[in-house]
Parts: sequence; C-alpha cells; structure tokens
Amino acid sequence: MDLKTLKTFHLIVQYGSFNRAAQEMNYAQSTVTMQIQKLESELGVKLIERGKEIRLTEAGRLFHEQSLQITKNMEYLQTSLSNLKSGDSGHIRIGVTEPTASYRLPGVLRNFMTEHPNVRISVEISNTPTLKERVLQGEIDFALSTVPDLGSELHFEPLFQEEFAVLMPENHPLAQKEVIVPEEFQGYRLLITSATCPYRRKLEMVLQESGNLMLDTMEIGSMTALKHYVENGLGIALVPKIMIEPETSGTTVRMVSGSLISMTFGILCKASAYPLQLASGKLYQQLKLDLKE
Repeated sequence: MDLKTLKTFHLIVQYGSFNRAAQEMNYAQSTVTMQIQKLESELGVKLIERGKEIRLTEAGRLFHEQSLQITKNMEYLQTSLSNLKSGDSGHIRIGVTEPTASYRLPGVLRNFMTEHPNVRISVEISNTPTLKERVLQGEIDFALSTVPDLGSELHFEPLFQEEFAVLMPENHPLAQKEVIVPEEFQGYRLLITSATCPYRRKLEMVLQESGNLMLDTMEIGSMTALKHYVENGLGIALVPKIMIEPETSGTTVRMVSGSLISMTFGILCKASAYPLQLASGKLYQQLKLDLKE
C-alpha cells in the first residue's frame, strides 16, 4: 500500500468513477483498476462493488473513513520532508558569544526569519570553550565564536575582526590623551571579564608584551555589562568597539597604540558537518552575507 494508491482510492470514492479518478491522477484507467485490485489483495477484503454505480462495501467504508487521516498525515510528512530538504523548514541550534549575540545576530536573524518563517531557531549564548564542547557533543549545530583550540574534528571559517578600544568616564585622567599605550593602564582600575573569556586572555597577552604590568583589576562576568560599570565610574575597560558606538553619556572612547587588540570571529562547526546543509546551510550563507568583511 502506498500513498498514490490511497489517493486513487479516495478519488474513486469522491467522484464515483474509475475513469474520473484516472484523469485526475493522469493514469490510464487500467492502471487505476490494477491499483485497486492490488490494494484489495493486500488487505484481503473487497472494497468496491463494481456495477453501473460504484458502491463501497462495508470494509470499503471502514477503510475509506480511517485512511483519510492516514493520507493527510503522509502528505504532510512528505511536504515537511521536502521543506526540510530544501532548507525552508527545520530547527537550527546555534551558539554565539558576546558581543555578537547582542549587537549583530538579532538583525541577521530578523532578515533570515522574514525569508524563512517556518525555520525554528534556538540561540545559546556562552563563551568559546563552552560552545566548542557543545558543537563537539552535537548539542548545537554550529557556533559564532572566536577561534578555539582546533582539532581535526572541528572546522572554523573566519568572518571578521573584532576591534577594541578603551572606554572610560569622560572625566578620567586618561581621557586627556588621544591615544593610550598599554603601560598607561597602570595605576588605574581596569575592568576585565571572566578568566575563561578569550577577550581577557588576549588582553593579558598584550599587557605581558608591555612588560607584564601589575594592574588593579575588577572582574565583571559579563562582556555587555562592562560599559555600565564604566558609566558608574568603577574603572576603565577595553571593549569591542561595536559595544560603544555611539558613546553613552558620561563616557568617552580612546584608541590603544602598539599591539591594537583585535580578535578573529567566525563560524565553528564539526568538520564532518561542513559545508552546512539544509536550513543551517541557508543561515550560514546569510551570516556570510551580513557579517563577512
């Protein structure tokens, strides 16, 4: 029993005619007759009484009543599978780090979901090491992150460079300078993110290059929260430029000379999943279009 045979049977009942059903299905009438004979043979019961008028047997009425929903379900399943294959439906599980999670991804997803309203998306916001493990475990489909420690199981495609600047209260002593060198951080409280944050590790590397400076630091667990702590005069912070454009009232921005901090940001997935397919593949293309430098 297949879907085409069920549809043929329902058309025969609907029109009361083998010939009309054959026309609707674009079959020869003999094909329709053979389909029904095969169906009756498979079921072991007679479904249709042939004569001047076509009538359903008791078994035919029962089969017709209960197979209608089966046909609808099978048609829905076929449509769903077709949409999944074309990337027009499905569920994408994506991981993303800050500040992209708050400042870039919402606009990309708005554009994507306008074009693909039947695609469901789940967003997990975390740090790069955590997202790397989530990708490896198959718990998310891909991630937008900084470059992790790559192994043969992972694929990373760069999209853009995240540039940094110094955010400080507008009345801070360093605000008198147009450009700041890392050595000048000494003597002022520097707001930093958690120890697992790649941005913090990059900052520490730059400071080590400047002579392993001893700094007064205050750890803030959220990258996006840093500017609010600066606004309240708790210190200065080296933050992604996208987070401080435009500048908020009471703060000012200065560039850093020397080893200007920038970090490569891109798409991380399993090597076996690259290139991404189905709906994930379409979102991947949208991300490249909107974010790639």
